[in-house]
Amino acid sequence: MIKSLSIKNYALIDHLAVDFGAGFTVITGETGAGKSIVLGALGLLLGQRADLDSIKDKTTKSVIEGHFDLSQFKLQEFFKENDLDFDLHTIIRRELLPSGKSRAFVNDTPVNLSVLSILGEQLIDIHSQGQQLEVNTTAFKFNLVDLIADNKNLLADYREAFSQYKQAQKDLTSLKETQASANKEFDYNKFLWTELHELQLDKLDEAAIDEEYETLSNVERIQDLLAEVMHQLSAEQVGASEQLGHANQQLGQLARISPLFKELSERMQSLHIELTDLESQLFEQQEQIESDPDRLASLEELTRSLYDLKRKHAAGTLEELIAKRDALEKLVVMVEDQSEQLLAAERALNKAEQQMDSLAQELHSARAAVIPQLCETINAQLRMLELPAAQFVIQQTNSEANPYGQETLEFLFSANKGVTPGPLQKVASGGELSRVMLALKALMAQHTNLATLIFDEIDTGVSGEVANRIADIMRQMSRSMQLLSITHLPQVAAKGNHHFKVFKEDTAQGAATRMRALSSEERVVEIAQMLGGQQLSETALNHAKELLN
Repeated sequence: MIKSLSIKNYALIDHLAVDFGAGFTVITGETGAGKSIVLGALGLLLGQRADLDSIKDKTTKSVIEGHFDLSQFKLQEFFKENDLDFDLHTIIRRELLPSGKSRAFVNDTPVNLSVLSILGEQLIDIHSQGQQLEVNTTAFKFNLVDLIADNKNLLADYREAFSQYKQAQKDLTSLKETQASANKEFDYNKFLWTELHELQLDKLDEAAIDEEYETLSNVERIQDLLAEVMHQLSAEQVGASEQLGHANQQLGQLARISPLFKELSERMQSLHIELTDLESQLFEQQEQIESDPDRLASLEELTRSLYDLKRKHAAGTLEELIAKRDALEKLVVMVEDQSEQLLAAERALNKAEQQMDSLAQELHSARAAVIPQLCETINAQLRMLELPAAQFVIQQTNSEANPYGQETLEFLFSANKGVTPGPLQKVASGGELSRVMLALKALMAQHTNLATLIFDEIDTGVSGEVANRIADIMRQMSRSMQLLSITHLPQVAAKGNHHFKVFKEDTAQGAATRMRALSSEERVVEIAQMLGGQQLSETALNHAKELLN
């Protein structure tokens, strides 16, 4: 429940501080006094978007702060998930800055509006006059029935299945579109893929190909140079190999004569061995290098093909060309195996649809089971509210799959005997709609752990005995929750455990909205004025005392 509310520098409010109690609190005041301003400030604490033009003094920030008792809530997990400090006495603060920015805090920890909004929904339900039309929305209708049927978990399972079904539909449609596009280009893609596939790109080594091509392209030049080298090394008497052999023998003799030449002789011997080995390898190369016109032609064709394909597919490397081939292969396989792929996608869709259908049927049955008693409860409440012949009916109609199931709900209503119920939004008057909404809210309050409910003139359009009955219902609701009602009805105002008045006061800075708790004597005067106007009469005062007693 909300324990206190502080508002600074907001709209017509310079500073306002109010403490709220448990039970039934009524708030009264003349039209235009600022009741909606107080409600708007409270809405900011619950995560509503800020109107930064609402700052009264544009040179300083506007601050709205609320203190909440969370002892009736199980919100520890929510606070933990959002990295907030949990406290049974929680403080929510909202600041509107002159710069145009807005900030929110929970127990002094900054939070974004989405977190604040989720928290706010669990703390307070504000029912304003404009929300009378909410009863006609799909969300409200299903929320009401599913709340009574305790369908929270079942609805969550259905929505997961519905999401999977929509995704399977999307996947099948996408596959069909992709295959249709691939079919149009199949022959061309197949040609391109075959062209790349036949080259066996994965087995190619571009560096080795280039090396072999360069060798075969210059085989005659290589043979001439090798022959010249071999001549320089092995020619009789003048060849380097023979000359080095003689020098090696002579240096060996020197080493045997004097140890001074031993190391030099060993080095010469190593040179001679190395040169002999080099000569042997050169000879082998000379034997192996030979002209191969067919192989050269084959390499020329392969090199030209690789160049042409790289240019055709805008590929800079062999790896990029392989990636292009693989992509084309997928398109080709998609067409060639499309029947199997379509079958798999259709099976996935059918499975998702069956799961969704099963859960939708469970939802339908669960709703059908509670609707008769739900309607009877509402009709009983409406009889208490001076609508003795009222018929409130909830009609289930099959429909295409939607986030709530495979049905629609329609609220039907008739206020008069013998009249067939019609759509609530079309046939109910303003006063009748107020009474229906109150009955629905009272029923919903019994099935939620909501600690605070605020009615903003839900009693509009009624008077007399109906007003008394509305007050009785609100008083009864307040036994299990904190209920605040902004009202113009003296019958409702008299039933409150606490009474606040909102009024305007002229100050040096202009008109300012004030709000204060009324004493017992002040309540008599306030209710008398609600009954008979500003000119108090003895009759109005006596009537006010009777209502309060």
